[in-house]
Amino acid sequence: MTAHEKTTPAEVKIPPRDIRFDFQGAKARHWLSGDPVGTAVFNALSLTFPDGERMFIDAVRAYRDRVDGKLAEEVKGFIAQESIHSREHHTLNQLLDRDFYPVAEIEAGIKERVGIARSRGPMRMLLSTIALEHITSMMADIHAANQQLFDGAPAGIERMWRWHAMEETEHKAVAFDVFMVATKDWTPFQRYFRRCMVMAIIGIMFPRNIAAYAARLLEADGYSKKDALKAVNRFLWTEPGIFGRGGKLFFSWFRPGFHPWDHDNRALVTTWRKEFDADIAPAHA
Repeated sequence: MTAHEKTTPAEVKIPPRDIRFDFQGAKARHWLSGDPVGTAVFNALSLTFPDGERMFIDAVRAYRDRVDGKLAEEVKGFIAQESIHSREHHTLNQLLDRDFYPVAEIEAGIKERVGIARSRGPMRMLLSTIALEHITSMMADIHAANQQLFDGAPAGIERMWRWHAMEETEHKAVAFDVFMVATKDWTPFQRYFRRCMVMAIIGIMFPRNIAAYAARLLEADGYSKKDALKAVNRFLWTEPGIFGRGGKLFFSWFRPGFHPWDHDNRALVTTWRKEFDADIAPAHA
């Protein structure tokens, strides 16, 4: 099979699950089992999602008229899933203690960065999207393989992150497949060079930004700037290592002929899918 023929497996479906979660536990400053560091990291990640996922939607939508058949249905599912993700993270983010933590400052920084990405046009947006979708699917894979990450978290928050991880896995290749269609007139080297260049930049900047946002939250908890960044980077790269554990999967991106479903991790989320599909079953009865 050539890179041009690689697509999402036929049996993978991308259904929107319109679920609203109970986030009241997020009002606690250290909702992740009393851990200020882990709480800061996941709050920082959540703060990036509303604007980031709206950009993902618009990046894919810009090329929607070029796709048909199964991919057109997958694009529809991708847009619906990401819209709901954006909504739920926005709802969660509104419950963070904004008088105590610099949430508005962090959100302003995120909006500025997303605005810069948008200003560079549809193809740059799509390139950024495929890179970030690879990173989020990598994190989802780490979550699925290390379910103790959310031990001690409020049930609604734990459930939301698990749902998000599952759907990121389901739609991990949609933007990539759209990119392949949108660049069908490019040479294989052009495609490879551009996507590798973008990942080389985003692979550095995204973790750095998350670390900076989380450290700012920790500073409000009384950490020095140096200690906050040290604690966050340990969480991200060492223990539990939500970025550090994904090295092999991350670097698979740089392999010529790469496709997101080269790493077939459907089995990891099978149980989760049954739970969330059952949750929305009455709406489709």
